[in-house]
Amino acid sequence: MVGAISMAVGVALGAFGAHALKKRVSADSLRIWETANRYHFAHALGLFAVAWLVGELDGHYQSMARWAGLLHCVGTVLFSGSLYVMTVRRLKWLGPITPLGGLAWIAGWVCLAAAAYGLPLG
Repeated sequence: MVGAISMAVGVALGAFGAHALKKRVSADSLRIWETANRYHFAHALGLFAVAWLVGELDGHYQSMARWAGLLHCVGTVLFSGSLYVMTVRRLKWLGPITPLGGLAWIAGWVCLAAAAYGLPLG
């Protein structure tokens, strides 16, 4: 459910950037928006992998998959969210928050890999 909602929000924000922002912000700002949107989509798709693993695993490995999902959500808010807001509000002080989102995503992918380690191989 969270992955589907994140995808829907990503589509809406992508359309907003392509149509409403195109003539209101600089080309550089629009590229920042597009970067935020591209990463938003990638990690929304990652949430589908998380959901699949949560359904396949139990115990510690399932817990790692759940952490991956949480970290992907946090990463989307911090990374993409900060870039979206900086594009429309020009709040430069949000810049240092963006890399924290990237770190959350990296940690999420590591957790997902650790969870996948628990899959039976046969």
